[in-house]
Amino acid sequence: MKEQLYTIPLNDAVNAGDECPFCFIERSVEQDLLDFVLGSGSSYMEADIREMTDKAGFCRQHFQKMFAYGNALGNAWILKTHYRKVIGEMKEEFARFKPARLSLKDKLRRPENTNALSMWVHKKEASCYICDHFKETYARYMDTFFYLWNQDADFRRKITEGRGFCLHHFGDLCEAADTRLSNNAREDFYSILLPLMERNMERLAEDVSWMVEKFDYRNKDADWRNSRDSIQRGMQKLKGGYPADAPYKMSK
Repeated sequence: MKEQLYTIPLNDAVNAGDECPFCFIERSVEQDLLDFVLGSGSSYMEADIREMTDKAGFCRQHFQKMFAYGNALGNAWILKTHYRKVIGEMKEEFARFKPARLSLKDKLRRPENTNALSMWVHKKEASCYICDHFKETYARYMDTFFYLWNQDADFRRKITEGRGFCLHHFGDLCEAADTRLSNNAREDFYSILLPLMERNMERLAEDVSWMVEKFDYRNKDADWRNSRDSIQRGMQKLKGGYPADAPYKMSK
């Protein structure tokens, strides 16, 4: 089964003790994709790879991460041909564009966006080589999660005793459970997942609260407990993602 190909990295993510195993996976997969695009293998020099990156482009977030990766020449090669493609498409869009004539009533009603240039830009922003590849891999990890949940008692125990998930990936799990679990299995799943989320959200809330209290002069000699990185962990829990102090690095 395809799910079995992902069991080791998913178990590694669970064993890592991150606030969310899927945030850990997201970072690992994105790092692998950045290594593929910009790393020592020089995929950016391959015409077929750059044809795909030219077509898909990159979202704002991944352009920023590519810049932070550290390979100036690789980024320049990608941008060189990508710019040519974007400019070609832009000229075609500009050539056939005609501003729509809107009445005062149309403007007051705030109609849905029908501006051809705006829609073209939004379409470009929604397309990303890294995002598209990650979505495919992420779906397989979701399948693997429920495969292990059903088949591996130790995996279920580690999830039950773990730190839960960020809200973003918690929502994805709830959506995926509807199609991957039977009615009875879903009830069992939620009987474990919901208390797990509540418990860990409370844990982080207490850590953040103690950090605030620690700045009171009366607590200056008190132990920090688990509050030193509570802001970072708390933000990850609410918004997903990964630690801000762990930037992508160019592979050696």
